Amino acid sequence: MSAVLEARGIAMTFRNGDELTNVLKGVDLALEPGELVALLGASGSGKSTLLSIVGLLLRPTAGTIAIAGERVEGLSEVERASFRNQRLGFIFQFHHLLPDFTATENVAFPAAAPAGGITAPMRRRARDLLARVGLSDRMDFPATRLSGGQKQRVAIARALMNKPELVLADEPTGSLDRVAAEQVLDLMREVNREDKATFLICTHDEHVAARCTRRVTLKDGLIDTEVV
Repeated sequence: MSAVLEARGIAMTFRNGDELTNVLKGVDLALEPGELVALLGASGSGKSTLLSIVGLLLRPTAGTIAIAGERVEGLSEVERASFRNQRLGFIFQFHHLLPDFTATENVAFPAAAPAGGITAPMRRRARDLLARVGLSDRMDFPATRLSGGQKQRVAIARALMNKPELVLADEPTGSLDRVAAEQVLDLMREVNREDKATFLICTHDEHVAARCTRRVTLKDGLIDTEVV
């Protein structure tokens, strides 16, 4: 089976007037199916930039990316948006739920938005996912009535809605207290183990990294260490 992610020679340079900042300087990173990988690094090391490039939110200055064997750097903006929606899952530090939508509607949104509405199969899958993340009694609650930990569990269910090849998480426990953070980590590990879902988790938290199967550290725009 091919690698879920194969990024080669990823470089990123930002321009501010005449000043150039080289954030990434030729990063090579590969993820195999079913890995749960922590991406660590100090502030400014380039980890959020790398996550945004892998998630097709930024185009790199140089380098190539293949996801599940498909090269993506040459896709148009429309193609990139479709690829993101159908084949990648995203979990952010702040859940970004739609406040006026119910938990079910938020989870179904990645599938429903392109289709113009929620179909019965979409609704069933969304509710199945919510049951799996322990929110059977909150399916019809609006997002505003959910706790922080519950909202993040909804966000995990939403990330899985379209059965993505790769789930990208950016500080997924950063806004949670320790108890809620542990619950979210347990859930991601369960999904990783049972569904063989591949995760790349950007974090500065050593406790989060310790729960992953591999650690990759960025330093000065390059991979500094990899620990299994």
